[in-house]
Amino acid sequence: MMVVIPPEAVLVLPDEAATTALGEWLAQILRPGDTVLLEGPIGAGKSHLARALIRAKLGRMEDVPSPTFTLVQTYDAGETEIWHADLYRLSVPDEVLELGLEDAFASAICLIEWPDRLGSYLPDDALHLRLSAEGEGRKAHLSGGRPGLLDQVKGWSA
Repeated sequence: MMVVIPPEAVLVLPDEAATTALGEWLAQILRPGDTVLLEGPIGAGKSHLARALIRAKLGRMEDVPSPTFTLVQTYDAGETEIWHADLYRLSVPDEVLELGLEDAFASAICLIEWPDRLGSYLPDDALHLRLSAEGEGRKAHLSGGRPGLLDQVKGWSA
């Protein structure tokens, strides 16, 4: 039996500015129907990256609160909506249906914090972005995504 290791991009983010730059760059390459699963421990920078991505996609400075208590925040980015969800407080995956995320996966750009709460509702072609501490900065481990997206991600540099 052969074990297949999925391709992965590992990006070094030496400081907060690099995390912001990655979010801004992702805003340029994501399109409607793309889902980014933001993984990592509390304080890893998931909300920071999402905030930078949303502001860049909107093209303006916008108050982008963490959706920890509201669970989902939506933004009108002209040609698409952006859905930013923090699923930390979900107790069962079926609550995803009540939030409307299943429909959003097909038509919006979705940024999902704590994606393990999705259970079987996890989109097959989602981009997995796991942040981890690396000295004073972070490392971003990316895998999956629609065809060609990971190759675009590999071309990024801080």
